[in-house]
Amino acid sequence: MKRFKYKFSKLVTVLIYVSIALCFIGTGINVYTIATGDIKSAANPVYPIIQYVLMFLIPAVLLVLLISLLISSHYSVDEKYFRTSFGIIKSKYEISEIETVILDRTTNKLTVYFKNNSFIVVVVREEWYNEFIDALCSANRNIEFTIKSKESGGEDKNDGDKKN
Repeated sequence: MKRFKYKFSKLVTVLIYVSIALCFIGTGINVYTIATGDIKSAANPVYPIIQYVLMFLIPAVLLVLLISLLISSHYSVDEKYFRTSFGIIKSKYEISEIETVILDRTTNKLTVYFKNNSFIVVVVREEWYNEFIDALCSANRNIEFTIKSKESGGEDKNDGDKKN
């Protein structure tokens, strides 16, 4: 199985790290609030308890989601399936359902089109485009690979209609 790490933009990566830091800061503020607060002074102690539980639960869930984005965001290709993993969100597509792979040089995007007219834009390092395309085409030789070039603005076929 070949794995290709998802390529986050620098801005998104910075925002993820800042959000992780804010989760820790929020948890620290919550601990301080609980330490200095007094549940006994509340008219109904149930509401502060619910509030304190939520004050810890929300940053904890957000922290898990953000860390999973950094650790487990990738594409993988094996003999039968093309899998996408974006943190805890995972999808699986049959390789036999892939119809075309287009490398658009004008926008520098790699797009995988399926037989049901749906598509996925693959976001990996540009250096990995050829390796990714080779992994898909070696799993299914019927996948058509097309390069849309900057010069012509049209579609240029690479190695005829099929990549072998």
